[in-house]
Amino acid sequence: MKKHKRKKTSTENQSLINKFKFYIKVEKGLTENSVSAYISDILNFVLFINDADLKKVNAQKVIEFLNYLYKNKAEDTTVARKRSSLVNFYKFLFGEGLINEPIFEKFPAPKISLKLPDVLSIEEVESLINSVKTNDKYGLRNRAMLEFLYSTGARISEMIELRISDILWEESLVKLFGKGRKERYVPISNIALGYCQIYLNEARNAFLKEKQSNIMFLNRFGNKISRMGCWKIFNKYVMLSHIKSNVSPHTLRHSFATHLLQGGANLRVVQTLLGHTSISTTQIYTNIDRKYLKEIHSLYHPRA
Repeated sequence: MKKHKRKKTSTENQSLINKFKFYIKVEKGLTENSVSAYISDILNFVLFINDADLKKVNAQKVIEFLNYLYKNKAEDTTVARKRSSLVNFYKFLFGEGLINEPIFEKFPAPKISLKLPDVLSIEEVESLINSVKTNDKYGLRNRAMLEFLYSTGARISEMIELRISDILWEESLVKLFGKGRKERYVPISNIALGYCQIYLNEARNAFLKEKQSNIMFLNRFGNKISRMGCWKIFNKYVMLSHIKSNVSPHTLRHSFATHLLQGGANLRVVQTLLGHTSISTTQIYTNIDRKYLKEIHSLYHPRA
């Protein structure tokens, strides 16, 4: 995409953006990552309109922006996200009485082609997790993290924010805080609980040193582990287990959902476990499941 030279946003526009930022952060309770993405998309649009008054923008200007993104080879999902950011921004301005017309109703929705997320087979998940050697504090932590992710289907951000007090050991449940800080309880397997307990008993204090923290998974400095740190850990074991697929830490969440459905779990139950607001978000995994069934059929049916 063509690069625009960043310039300072006008005081008036910055004030509107700050109001919206406060709204989505404090009133809507969005995470820092989500807030950052919203604001980045809006600033991208401000750059496109040369810092013209955001309150005087019409729907046509937004349509031109979306077309500009397409012409510069932006992915459908990228265009959809930026459109969503602008819809929410202008919906907020309209709701606050800062603009008189609901122009967001005229922003065309891009058609997004269905892209199935990468999923590991059960055997690949076993290989990945078993590639972790638990002979030092890093191995104990990393094994507990991978077991936790696959057992609960948690998002990386949910695992990073996990506190020791969020694990209900006696009930084999974990309290997770999803998008918008929505709270849900998810079962955790005895195997994952066991590795989490070993990590707590034998390794966590070595990371914590003299610090005080209730965060479960720590980095070598005794602080909350980062998303990048999770990626590095995950990629290390992907290489060790010789998995060829293009996967990420989030792949364990996709695999968790798919394996549950393959085992006969109800779609609504999987929706609840994943913390999806809409059933349509979860339904993508039924497409993966159908693909899996076709593969099994072609492999084992005598006349396939």
